[in-house]
Amino acid sequence: MPKFFLIKFLAMFGNMTTVPFQILDLQGQGTHILVDVTLYERSFKMVIDTGASKTVFDKTQMGHLLEDQLLLEPSETLSTGLGTNSMESFTMEIPSLSIGTWHINKLQTAVLDLSSINYAYGQMELEPVIGVLGGDIFADYGAVIDYAKQTLRLRDRKIKSK
Repeated sequence: MPKFFLIKFLAMFGNMTTVPFQILDLQGQGTHILVDVTLYERSFKMVIDTGASKTVFDKTQMGHLLEDQLLLEPSETLSTGLGTNSMESFTMEIPSLSIGTWHINKLQTAVLDLSSINYAYGQMELEPVIGVLGGDIFADYGAVIDYAKQTLRLRDRKIKSK
């Protein structure tokens, strides 16, 4: 590829970070895609959910993690999905989130009750997940999910809005 086109390609798409994920068989009830994340200097699993419009964290798991330092802002928006139309929602700022070597600071995110997911995981003797990685991050960072290679690629910088 000539140097000019390579420079133009990198300018359009930027550098991308590739991280592995695992596909979890839910005992014949479908699959979940799990990725390792780091927040508050601890490692957790998150579900990759291309149908989720926003990245959300579990209120219970965040409460265990931050104990009396969990600062939630009530949200006037009721969240839909996960089997309900009226789930109480909160917001908070995550100071730092890493997925492999990919990193984001000051992530404004929703906090919901994800106990239905973690209850199902418990029934399968799996560790709970800290949350769901959603479309806001996928769209903002040009995510590419490769099922065959079991990798998630994310741009190192946000895609510029039109």
